Amino acid sequence: MVQTQPGTRESALRCADDRRTAPVTGVWWRRAVRTVVGRRTQLRWVHLVLGGALLMPYYLLTTVVFAMLAHGADPFTSLGWQLGTFASALPLAAPTALLPLVRPLEATAARSLCGLPESAELAAGPAASWDARARTALWYALHLAIGGLVSGVFLSLLPASALLVALPFTDDSYADGLGWPDAFGSTPTALAPLAGVALLATLMGIAAAAGALLARCAPALLGPAPAERLAAAERRAARLASRNRLARELHDSVGHALSAVTLQASAARKVLDSDPDFAREALAAIEETTREAVGELDSVLGLLREEEAAPATAPSPTLMDLDGLLARTRAAGVAVELTAPGTLDRLPPVVSREAYRIVQEGLSNALRHAGRVPVRLRIAEDPKKVEITMENPVDGTARARTAGGGRGLRGIAERVTLLRGTCAWDTVDGVWRLTVRLPVEASR
Repeated sequence: MVQTQPGTRESALRCADDRRTAPVTGVWWRRAVRTVVGRRTQLRWVHLVLGGALLMPYYLLTTVVFAMLAHGADPFTSLGWQLGTFASALPLAAPTALLPLVRPLEATAARSLCGLPESAELAAGPAASWDARARTALWYALHLAIGGLVSGVFLSLLPASALLVALPFTDDSYADGLGWPDAFGSTPTALAPLAGVALLATLMGIAAAAGALLARCAPALLGPAPAERLAAAERRAARLASRNRLARELHDSVGHALSAVTLQASAARKVLDSDPDFAREALAAIEETTREAVGELDSVLGLLREEEAAPATAPSPTLMDLDGLLARTRAAGVAVELTAPGTLDRLPPVVSREAYRIVQEGLSNALRHAGRVPVRLRIAEDPKKVEITMENPVDGTARARTAGGGRGLRGIAERVTLLRGTCAWDTVDGVWRLTVRLPVEASR
């Protein structure tokens, strides 16, 4: 057993505390240096310089106008004249932001150079409202104003900083010519580099603060308007609805085909020796079912093709194609009893297409969950609605359905909801019943 010497535990705890606190004490200055000279500050400085460069044409134009109004005075030697010229250039620049390309260009520059957080949302296109145009004009004027001021400060003080650093290495006469003794009194020239470094650090701090100010204002001035956010949300909802529709189409068409082919192949295998004629019919049904599935799969995948020259896809089946669907289902060994009027061709195309998919999914559910049991299908139609009822017996060997239904039943519910219809399913006295009502008048 190893004995611990007195004080060892306390020493270890003190060392651990030192290790935890040592990085903390050194973090603040690293963070300060990174804030002043880090990559984000450098990018923001580039963004500010771009603003100063964009300001120059307007500034030069107002300078010419002010020189004409000076009546012999030199506006370039007066700070008041220069500030007035600077202030007059900004209202002249603001209307430029009304051009359609200015907003996306400014948003791209701000996103790339301002170091915005990932959650910041900026506009991706031209302004669609006068509120967005006004905010863009305000941002443009702010960018040019802060960029012009920072650029002017750097142009005037950055050479002075370099000169102060190099001052001890120059002749005294050169220092006297620069007015160093007059400006700093008895301060030795050897301290000039410290003043130069301090001035440079001040300039970088100014750039960091100005860049942070623009980064803080960018989301408010270049962000999307409420109407644009609503339009973007609607586009996302439309894309999501399109993906859900494709998922339903794939599930209903390919899923039904696979279920039917599975039962057809199983039936053909069992009677291959005893009833070869039925086996041949089942194989023919498998061939027809897979051919139909490939065609429907190509139709669904055609919706995903974004090429302009995409080939035309086969039309989606409707209730007028119900005979083929029932024939393939019967070939799988499922007896289907159909009761339907002869006026299904009068249904609106969208109702007829969705009704076909609902019947297809209902038959797929019967194949998957109940097996080879008789199915009764009734379709009733009147001027206001079409009603679909499917029934099939279930027994203890049938696969239990969850309370919320499977993917197929959710797909049926989604189709019915899109057409503002109603649907219900339940098991009553050993009979599974699916009832769907689709309005007709609203779809015409």
